[in-house]
Amino acid sequence: MKRLKKIFGFLMTGVLLLSMFLNTPFTFDAGAANSVVINLTARKQTIQGFGGMNHPVWTSDLTPQQRNTTFRNGAGDLGFTILRIHVDENQANWYKELDTAKAAVANGAIVFASPWNPPASMTENFYKNGNSSAKRLRHDKYGDYVRHLNNFVKYMKDNGVDLYAISVQNEPDYANEWTWWTPQEVLDFMKNYAGGINCRVIAPESFQYLKNISDPILNDPQALANMDILGAHLYGTQVRNFPYPLFEQKGAGKGLWMTEVYYPNSNANSADSWPEALEVSYHIHSAMTEGNFQAYVWWFIRRNYSPLKEDGTISKRGYNMAHFSKFVRPGYVRVDATKKPSNNVYTSAYIGDNKIVIVAINKGNTVVNQNFVLQNGTADSFSSWVTDGRRNMASSGTSKVSNNSFTSQLPAQSVTTYVADLKNGSGSGTYYEAETNATLKDATVESLYNGYTGSGYVNFNSQSGSSIEWNNVYCALQGTKNITVRYALESGSRYLDVYVNGTKVANNVAFDATGSWESWGEKVIPVDMIVNMNSFKLVTTGSEGPNVDRIYATAKMD
Repeated sequence: MKRLKKIFGFLMTGVLLLSMFLNTPFTFDAGAANSVVINLTARKQTIQGFGGMNHPVWTSDLTPQQRNTTFRNGAGDLGFTILRIHVDENQANWYKELDTAKAAVANGAIVFASPWNPPASMTENFYKNGNSSAKRLRHDKYGDYVRHLNNFVKYMKDNGVDLYAISVQNEPDYANEWTWWTPQEVLDFMKNYAGGINCRVIAPESFQYLKNISDPILNDPQALANMDILGAHLYGTQVRNFPYPLFEQKGAGKGLWMTEVYYPNSNANSADSWPEALEVSYHIHSAMTEGNFQAYVWWFIRRNYSPLKEDGTISKRGYNMAHFSKFVRPGYVRVDATKKPSNNVYTSAYIGDNKIVIVAINKGNTVVNQNFVLQNGTADSFSSWVTDGRRNMASSGTSKVSNNSFTSQLPAQSVTTYVADLKNGSGSGTYYEAETNATLKDATVESLYNGYTGSGYVNFNSQSGSSIEWNNVYCALQGTKNITVRYALESGSRYLDVYVNGTKVANNVAFDATGSWESWGEKVIPVDMIVNMNSFKLVTTGSEGPNVDRIYATAKMD
């Protein structure tokens, strides 16, 4: 589908691209830039992954080879870890989603689904914007719609695909070709019905990240409790509108995913246009650093403007995505780094699996000598890969680290990814704060006492059954992880039950006194986890638990 409705959103982008094409030709006089300072202990969001949409009802399915290229991570692969699929209103079409979804799961990716329309029996026409045949879900059919979504979840599971999440509606606020929802209707459904969906729930997938449709969910405790992931599309959304302060304030424990976009346009056969394709990595950079998104999902995986071209080969746009997807793996954490050290240069950094990954984009017409400085950790050397006008993910040598810094040339109009093994254990695991991106039940965020890390810690309320749950604990290989709980307890002992993926794995684990509420200790709990994302929950027994600052997850060392 052409999705012509999105054209207006790219007028600003067109101005940007016109100015880019009118720039002077390349010169190769190396310019200098301010240092990129990377603080390895200043952790931001945990990354879920990168991916794209397959829609075999609207276009042909991916071939087996194209599935391998998309979801594997060898040489010449994209390394995608997320697949988005379509919940067709006609159950007779559901089988079409299975082959690619199964291939994605087999390669370690997660799958989520979005509906465009409910079954026709649940909809009605109404008058909107001069159109008397606009469509909406009947208000007396909300319960039936929950059953429809649950039926899709069950169908996929029965056929070997355990959905990670399901959306309530694709773009409910721009639905000329599908079903409209008002903000109040979305709120009603999320508050009073979404709790019955047997899967993680994504809402509201606004076409342009318009906050008026998600603000009511964030401001309603019950609707917020029923939402697991806030999904957004970024069609025409300006970077200055990527931040979402209300979500940062109220969205603790919830995911924030960019679930659909193509950028900067959907022009025919534009997938290899250069330097236009460089805008893709810049857009991902902005989504990660300004929007704090945890996932970035392209529209069609295979299209003449997409990561895969129609012949199944990776495009320039695809290689720009791969500079993130191949190296910034699920469970990696973005750390603080200078976002824009000079005009036309943009950088971000991530840690995980005892590695540090730096992605550097140079949109300018001159080579830049870029210095990188590591704080609170170091490495011996960085390997690098570059994509520019003549190269695609080409190995570009090794940069030695001296005195916690290194300098490397960023070619004109290029994206470069640097990867290094961290020394001295820094980054060997992943930290998950208790007060952010965790789900709290009868527990509150506090900052009264000293010695915690981050913005605060969680205080269990004085009752049995209070809990903290982390839903994004990553495990690269099935096996045992050591979960280190950083906590404070003035006196006595407290006992917590431990749950992994909804199953109790340990009873009454003792947390002994640390001496004061400002003396922080650690408790190591080994647990078995499955590949990809896991949930880890601590539940009080008998009385309140200790104050919990964070957990640290790392592979068990035998």
